[in-house]
Amino acid sequence: MSVFDRYLTLWVVLCIVGGVGLGHFFPAMFQAVGRWEIAKINLPVAALIWLMIIPMLLKINLKALKGVVQHWRGVGVTLLVNWGVKPFSMAFLGWLFVGNLFRPWLPSDQIDAYIAGLILLAAAPCTAMVFIWSHLVRGEPHFTLSQVALNDVIMVFAFAPLVGLLLGLSAITVPWDTLLLSVLLYIVVPLMLANFGRALMLRHEHGYARLDRLLQVLHPVSLTALLATLVLLFGFQGEQILSQPLVILLLAVPILIQVFFNSGLAYLLNRVVHSPHCIAGPSALIGASNFFELAVATAIALFGFESGAALATVVGVLIEVPVMLLAVGVVNRSRAWYELRSGVPGHEECCPVDAHRHAG
Repeated sequence: MSVFDRYLTLWVVLCIVGGVGLGHFFPAMFQAVGRWEIAKINLPVAALIWLMIIPMLLKINLKALKGVVQHWRGVGVTLLVNWGVKPFSMAFLGWLFVGNLFRPWLPSDQIDAYIAGLILLAAAPCTAMVFIWSHLVRGEPHFTLSQVALNDVIMVFAFAPLVGLLLGLSAITVPWDTLLLSVLLYIVVPLMLANFGRALMLRHEHGYARLDRLLQVLHPVSLTALLATLVLLFGFQGEQILSQPLVILLLAVPILIQVFFNSGLAYLLNRVVHSPHCIAGPSALIGASNFFELAVATAIALFGFESGAALATVVGVLIEVPVMLLAVGVVNRSRAWYELRSGVPGHEECCPVDAHRHAG
């Protein structure tokens, strides 16, 4: 890992602090940037998110969906956790903590909005950062590609109905046109552009080598866009964060529980079904992490920059990287225990050294 990657958590913290400070001292500037929108979609945030996720999406070959069959147990566990457990468990945790246990310490007029933000955060599995987490746990690369591609396809069709269902249960009116536009803008279009660019580049005789070089160039661009997005998001929320530190702390509780519960569930279920560790690791992290770019954008589009929903999703951004790095550490340190189970293939059997080389 480069120095930039190795200390990503530090850069994230500095950008969060910088964004909050800039938002506090220069609120008019961020308010002006917040007005640059079309159909409730903020253009600077959209541009930064595209810069963030398109380099990651360039790694995805949608033809890799055929690889789903090879690791069907891990895929089944991940799909179960992503779509059958995580959104509903977060809705329950939001209702339990925000709607009941923490209600006396939260603004009463924002309770439903906070719950909505938590639901948005959990309803979409992570697309971009998953590749980093998988690399850190020595995950099987073809499984990660297949799982992300499959999740993207499912997300296109399932995100809006699932969010609409859960928000409807929370007695919140959903503007479906804005929600569907967010899915189109943050999933469908970037995925199409990335796959078109990938196909165009791979037509060349040395296409894979060129793609590798391009990804190396774009990697720091992607992370810089992530950090710039954090500065903007926390600048928009700077006043709320400074004025409501207790709210931030309380909203972090169900998010943390959700991350540890879902990652642990996916990890243990993979061990039960005898998935190798190089499948269980990325499966657990995909099951735990969130597509916070989409969640934040959708929350802003649906409820506005200063809403409780936007603040709840931003809290997810606040703790995403540090908590996922902690989960990575747990997965790596428990590998020996994981492989003690009879019937679990060893790492070299599942994921030999040359499997990490670029396909093609």
